[in-house]
Amino acid sequence: MLGPLEDNEASFAKKAARVWTTDFTNRTVPLTDIFSGGVPRDGIPPIDNPEYESVSNPPKWLDGPEPVISVEINGEARAFPLNILLRHEIVNTTVGGEPVAVTYCPLCNSSLVFRTTIDGVPHRFGVSGFLRNSDLVMWDSTTESWWQQLTGEAIVGDYAGRQLDTVAAQVVSWITFVEEFPDGQVMDRPGGRGGYSDTPYTGYDDLVQGNDPFLFSGTIDSRAHPVDRVAAFDLGTGPVAYHFAFLQENPVINDVIGDTPVAIFFDNETESAFKSSINRDEFNIVGSSTTFSRELNDRILTFEARDGLIRDVETGSTWSRFGRAYSGELVGHELLPVIHGDHFWFAWAAFKPDTRLVESTAQLSAE
Repeated sequence: MLGPLEDNEASFAKKAARVWTTDFTNRTVPLTDIFSGGVPRDGIPPIDNPEYESVSNPPKWLDGPEPVISVEINGEARAFPLNILLRHEIVNTTVGGEPVAVTYCPLCNSSLVFRTTIDGVPHRFGVSGFLRNSDLVMWDSTTESWWQQLTGEAIVGDYAGRQLDTVAAQVVSWITFVEEFPDGQVMDRPGGRGGYSDTPYTGYDDLVQGNDPFLFSGTIDSRAHPVDRVAAFDLGTGPVAYHFAFLQENPVINDVIGDTPVAIFFDNETESAFKSSINRDEFNIVGSSTTFSRELNDRILTFEARDGLIRDVETGSTWSRFGRAYSGELVGHELLPVIHGDHFWFAWAAFKPDTRLVESTAQLSAE
């Protein structure tokens, strides 16, 4: 925790106290690192009572390559379209009977799912209207503590220093989710209403010179374009990120992060959530990654892409992008998902500046 408020922090706290009951003296980051995104508390309204449709009878507006956050808990699979989360950023719901917050920060392209039960009590999360490193600062309605979305850490208030439990979630295309979870569900637009076709942030991830992130005042890590996507990990042994350009050329990766053998499966079909500024009626195809431990039944598997399929070298079994073996000796087995995120590089690097950026096979620990 930090010490007494500095003068400029005290000014911030005094102004914020007109609206918030948050204990601003209890903080892990300077209040001066936090700034207004231009909207009031829950001015971007979270969804508290989402409506779902079955995969067998989905909303007509969903398209094959459209990105969704896939969450599976206790055998229940649900998809949360980024088209909706662009406008709401947080969904308070349950999956598999567990209370969770499905979150998405458009400015950082960070999709994360958290368990929201703290000390045995489920919490509702909302959009504070504040940002740090361009990333969404969430708040809980129980203590009005403020939470950093990209890290899941409480940074101000009674819970400062506490960490939310992150749920393994994968951003995939809608059609990929349908193929994997034919009995799954998908969140529909609130009330089934329209108004979601004019996608905000058009051109935000166009890879053009001078396309700087919105509302970011930090130093850009120049090792990659600010809005390049990376498959990013922090397993407690040093952060690692795999550049999407590398994954596009190598769609099946075997590596070791710390002492965890990991597999990364990449597809080059998933759309961006943002329309292109070059052609405003189209979405960029950017791809997406799913990630797993390669350890199964005390054996380390090695995966490869062969004939358009994912196979393990040891048994020749074939696997889905969700880490399930569907033919061969290991049919019916599942790999354990590894927590990761497909984030914009600038945002991940701002929070994890010591990240090892992998851009070639020579940088893989497993090679």
